[in-house]
Amino acid sequence: MRTCRAAAAGKLTVVLAAIVLVAGACGAGPTPRVWAAAVCEALTPWRAEIDKLTSSTQQQMTAQTTPAQARENLVRLFAGAEQASETARRKVEAAGVPDTEHGEQVSAGFLDSLEKVRDAYGRARTTIAGLGTGQPTTFYDGVRGAVDTLDKEYDASALDTSKLNSEELKQAFDEVPECR
Repeated sequence: MRTCRAAAAGKLTVVLAAIVLVAGACGAGPTPRVWAAAVCEALTPWRAEIDKLTSSTQQQMTAQTTPAQARENLVRLFAGAEQASETARRKVEAAGVPDTEHGEQVSAGFLDSLEKVRDAYGRARTTIAGLGTGQPTTFYDGVRGAVDTLDKEYDASALDTSKLNSEELKQAFDEVPECR
């Protein structure tokens, strides 16, 4: 009888230990490499879209169009950049928090940066949508002002990667193929 109880207690201990391990693993975030790959997979298409939209915006600024056409095109371009930024932010958020020292801080930094970029594009879109098109000089001066503000806000939103504070994540970003 004692042997059966000891065996049952041993099995119960093993089962409980397995449950604790599985439950603990479910609460942990992705490894630094997995997280870095997910972040780069989110940011690579975003960067390409922003580059394309920036180029289109520059072309629009020099194109021979009416102010009304320019406003419509610029509003559409900035709305696209705003949406691309939100899509990237959602994907980074879905990546979770990396299971590393300062993982929460690093993840929050990426999300904050993308939110600021998204909001900067949204403000530029709103500003340009509100510009009158009756006076071309006034309209284009307003566009330049909106783009200058966007540039400043965009620069201010940049993630300071020197504050990553995680050698594991720095190494992961350097090594995973998705980040090259």
